[in-house]
Amino acid sequence: MKQYLSLVEEILANGEKKDDRTGTGTISIFGVQRKYDLREGFPLLTTKKVLFDGVLRELLWFLRGSTNINDDLKQHTPIWNAWANPEGELGPIYGYQWRKWPNFTCDEKTGACEKTHIDQIQSAIDTIKNNPNSRRIIVSAWNVADVDRMALPPCHLLFQFYVMRAHGASAQAEQGSGSASPREADLKKMGGRLDCQLYQRSADVALGVPFNIASYAALMTMVAQECGLVPGVFTHTLGDAHIYLNHVEGLREQLKREPYSRPTLTVSKKPFRDLKFEDFKIENYTHHPFIKFKVAV
Repeated sequence: MKQYLSLVEEILANGEKKDDRTGTGTISIFGVQRKYDLREGFPLLTTKKVLFDGVLRELLWFLRGSTNINDDLKQHTPIWNAWANPEGELGPIYGYQWRKWPNFTCDEKTGACEKTHIDQIQSAIDTIKNNPNSRRIIVSAWNVADVDRMALPPCHLLFQFYVMRAHGASAQAEQGSGSASPREADLKKMGGRLDCQLYQRSADVALGVPFNIASYAALMTMVAQECGLVPGVFTHTLGDAHIYLNHVEGLREQLKREPYSRPTLTVSKKPFRDLKFEDFKIENYTHHPFIKFKVAV
């Protein structure tokens, strides 16, 4: 995960000190990008321990359309506790927008409106299967009408899938050495490759970004399996990429550590909608010791 470490180095070297909403203070840069190829291993940070169980619990919680921490989340991870109201509710955050984006159909004559919902995740999967060349395979969590009702507006707010079909790899092999590389062979065998790009408006580099990378890599793996594709490249595009001032020391410690080889993620061969926590397994995860970073609320 040298890409991640290079991001930390770039911010520390070139970032601007800024005040922030939490009052903690940050070092920040704007408009950066890193790429992580899942065919080289699962991109789970190794220069410190990342609690993948928490990453996965949150992702599956989103995918259920949940917005309340009492819905099988808080007993596993406290990640959203600080923002929930006394009843555990967070408002129409990620899960709601991903699975239940509100849609209103109105009668022009009577003015009567009917509210339905759009399942963006299912729509993306259906489009990948039926129209893989589409440039509209997009899921958005940034619903302007709902932002003020959210406990925390979406940080990772929009992602887009891109399908590379198997014939592209075959053509490249024919033009080159005449024999496919292992990656190209996998691509041809599976029928194609699934890439994903995420735009994240605000990125807490010490705490949030390692979770975000792992979460979207797991989501890519799930969707790719459902669609008969190989999970490929995750492109992480960051708006305000920042390091909180009280995280600098811990990140400098990470920069001294040599990354280990990436682990692998195995997922049970089940339909997307049937996948549960028990169906995921991280294997060969070797990591440096855990570093505790304080959450800025």
